[in-house]
Amino acid sequence: MPSPLRPDQRRFPLHVHISVMFTLLLLLTGVVLGIFNYRQTTQIILSSSEKLFERIEQDVRLDLHATYEPIHHLLSLLVYNPAAQATHLEQRLALLGPFSQSLKDNPDLASLYLGYDNGDFFMVRPLRTAALKTLLNAPGNAVYQVWSIERNDGPAHSQSLFFDQDLNLVGRQDNPDDTYDPRTRNWFSNARRNSDQIITEPYLFFSTHNVGTTLARRSGAHAILGADLTLAELSATLAKHVVTPSTEIVLFDAEGNAIAYPDSNKLIVDDQTARLSKAADLSPSLGALLNNPPTGNRLKAAGRQWIVARSHMQEGGPQGLQLALLVPEDELLAEAYRMRWQGALITLATLLLCLPLGWLTSRILVKPLRALVQEADAIRSFNFHFPVSRRSPVLEVDQLSVSMTRMKDTLASFFQITDSLSAETRFAPLLDRVLFETVKIGQAQAGLIYLRENDGDRMVPHGLVIDDISQALPMFDIRGHEPGGPQSPEWLLQLSNADNVVISLGFEQAGDLQKVLLAMECPRVHLIGIRLHNRHNETVGLLILLLEDSGDQSDLEKLRPDRIAFLQAVSGAAAVSIESQRLQAKQKQLLDAFIQLLAGAIDAKSPYTGGHCQRVPALTLMLAQAAAASQDPAFSGYQPTEDEWEALHIAAWLHDCGKVTTPEYVVDKATKLETLNDRIHEIRTRFEVLKRDAWISYWQALAQGGDEQHLAELRNATLAGLDDDFAFVARCNLGGEAMADADLQRLRSLAKRTWTRTLDDRLGVSWEENRRQARTPAPTLPVSEPLLADKPEHLFERAEGELMPEDNPWGFKLDVPRYKYNRGELYNLSIARGTLTREERYIINHHMVQTILMLSHLPFPGHLNNVAEIAGGHHEKMDGTGYPKQLKREEMSLPARMMAIADIFEALTAADRPYKKAKSLSEALGIMATMCRDAHIDPELFGLFINAEIYRQYADRFLDPQQIDAVDPSGLLVKAGLKA
Repeated sequence: MPSPLRPDQRRFPLHVHISVMFTLLLLLTGVVLGIFNYRQTTQIILSSSEKLFERIEQDVRLDLHATYEPIHHLLSLLVYNPAAQATHLEQRLALLGPFSQSLKDNPDLASLYLGYDNGDFFMVRPLRTAALKTLLNAPGNAVYQVWSIERNDGPAHSQSLFFDQDLNLVGRQDNPDDTYDPRTRNWFSNARRNSDQIITEPYLFFSTHNVGTTLARRSGAHAILGADLTLAELSATLAKHVVTPSTEIVLFDAEGNAIAYPDSNKLIVDDQTARLSKAADLSPSLGALLNNPPTGNRLKAAGRQWIVARSHMQEGGPQGLQLALLVPEDELLAEAYRMRWQGALITLATLLLCLPLGWLTSRILVKPLRALVQEADAIRSFNFHFPVSRRSPVLEVDQLSVSMTRMKDTLASFFQITDSLSAETRFAPLLDRVLFETVKIGQAQAGLIYLRENDGDRMVPHGLVIDDISQALPMFDIRGHEPGGPQSPEWLLQLSNADNVVISLGFEQAGDLQKVLLAMECPRVHLIGIRLHNRHNETVGLLILLLEDSGDQSDLEKLRPDRIAFLQAVSGAAAVSIESQRLQAKQKQLLDAFIQLLAGAIDAKSPYTGGHCQRVPALTLMLAQAAAASQDPAFSGYQPTEDEWEALHIAAWLHDCGKVTTPEYVVDKATKLETLNDRIHEIRTRFEVLKRDAWISYWQALAQGGDEQHLAELRNATLAGLDDDFAFVARCNLGGEAMADADLQRLRSLAKRTWTRTLDDRLGVSWEENRRQARTPAPTLPVSEPLLADKPEHLFERAEGELMPEDNPWGFKLDVPRYKYNRGELYNLSIARGTLTREERYIINHHMVQTILMLSHLPFPGHLNNVAEIAGGHHEKMDGTGYPKQLKREEMSLPARMMAIADIFEALTAADRPYKKAKSLSEALGIMATMCRDAHIDPELFGLFINAEIYRQYADRFLDPQQIDAVDPSGLLVKAGLKA
């Protein structure tokens, strides 16, 4: 996928697009016109073809009507001829005259005849062709044949009489083999059942093999008058209506027999017996139409598309006749095809002629656009000094060029202003910069900025500029306002419902701005008010610009909407800067309050360390300020920025935040046996039991007759010894700087003394303690136990998750004890220094691990990334023997080394420690001098601590007066190895 930030190589220049578009438009126009002309021509031809089909159908109908109607009338006249009722041939010959005349008048009439109920038959037939004469063996001059059959209640007598043109008899012949009986014919039986004329279905005439039909009507009670009508002329009529060379047209009856077809030779099939052809067999297209009639007027057959028409006609038989017409679409639309190709050729020729013109025109038009692209690229690269583009003859391109120039100037000014605003990190100079820049842009004589007071709605003035000079607000008596208050000026009320407002103010309407107008020496001004809002559309302030109202047209130029819009944009950037700094200040206040809250909570957690987290930051700040002000070469490079002061402040307050995880009874352990309670009371109870045992032994011996005086002396000696031993144990429980070996030996001796327990110590304790007791089997009661015991249940296993791997990512290097707690009584009483066991000392030291972990997981901004390093190093020693990372001096930052000194001095002088007495000023500094000599604290910082008398500043603020004694700075420096 191509990058949206770089041009795609598959893109093409605009002139190519214009040329291609021009070409495509011409091509599209030609195609559309060609298609339109083709469709219109096609529509016209198809519409004309429909009308043509209707006309053909009408012509066929008229032909049929013209064919049948005269015969209808003829039969209607002839049936009333008296000769039609004659019973003998001689009488019937009277019909020869009217019959011959009728046959002469109607060329399509093949014969006229009469059939009688007794089987007689009389027919007059014209002999129009030589083939017919030959078929009937007629004389050469014969014109008419009279076929007569008489039965007279005997054998049928069939004979043919031939007459010439004048109706003279020219020949006679008998037909002895004639079996014709009119009574067996459909025309006879159908006419006999009907009172009106009947028409038979078209059929093939028996004698002449012509296609025709019979019309018949009753004549009297015993005769049927009939006429054979040939339909050969219908085929000729259809042939005249062939539209195209391949047009198919056929007239057929209800049985599908073809009655008329342009090629009449196909109408009769003479294989074994002559019969009419089926219309579907005349051609494949007709077969497709008649066998599978389409739903519309289109048919695909024989590899061609046909336009078809089909209609039904009442004439021609009892069920009428049907007309089918098929015209090939390609032949019918040949003219439309020709016009389509002519249009395509014309379009192509026009296109070839116009291509060079389009190419040249597009190159001329896009030339200014190329210059605009280069100018836009320059603007994208923040290069606002690119030459102005050439003007273009195209109005829109020329307008774009002018707009681009204006945009470039506006952007250059906007970025310059926003850069200057974003460069300000202090709030007051930021407000001044906002005022100066907006006054300059608006060409105003004065500017005033209001800011929202805290979280309320009141707008309070914070800055005033008149004639490019910052003014003191108290001199102008400018008041704060409530946006919706009754005393608010009109412009402020309008700004409550709009982003900006432009109004004209006279001196009387100026309100508390009157002194500003006096300083401007303007009796009337234009006021531009802009609402400063944050991203939540909350009003954070108001920007007011005052422009002199001189009454000239130039004043209105300064109030144009585009200038107001630009001022609005600049003020939006200013509002963002103001809001960001105010939010940043509030966030810092919130963070600082939270940090102090956490530090206070840590101190409050232990009543014996209260104030530690508050005093250490103060002492660290004193030392850092002294280092920053020192001229000593060791501190010449230490000039903390505002961000570095913030990091030091946060680290100092959070240096012991890990103590939230340290149990209070460990931090506040005042005696060696103290946990949640002081277990010295348990041991005292055991001594009490032993003292009761001494009395019991005394009374038992006395009851057995022993010497009372001796037993009393023995009793008193035992009780005194127990009191002394308990007093010794109690002293050991208090802890101290060091414990003598003799005391340790005496403790071990006392631990071997036993007492008797009669109650089960596994009852009423927690399940966890029961689990530890289960390491040893339960003894049988009563049982003798050591007076000072180290039992297996006194050992608390350390969880797997609390182990510290050597390759941990934080670089912690701690000697982790095997057990988390060792509550052994002898073990705890044997602590050589202080009150903490090795395990408890690790728990205390582990708060540094927690401090570093907690601070490392906080999402500090970049300038506070070293907070964890500063806060986590105040228990490190310069020789690398500290904890938790065993860092050396060169691996620690200067602020971290400051924290170490501050933490140690505060701890030595604190008067709220349960396990030691607060040191005096000289004692604390003496201990620190020794630590300096032993490379535990930074020597240069300790020298600064002494020389700058930071200890004195701290003591005056935080130490009891009794702790402040005389200090020998020179002696301390000598003792620390910093001075010879």
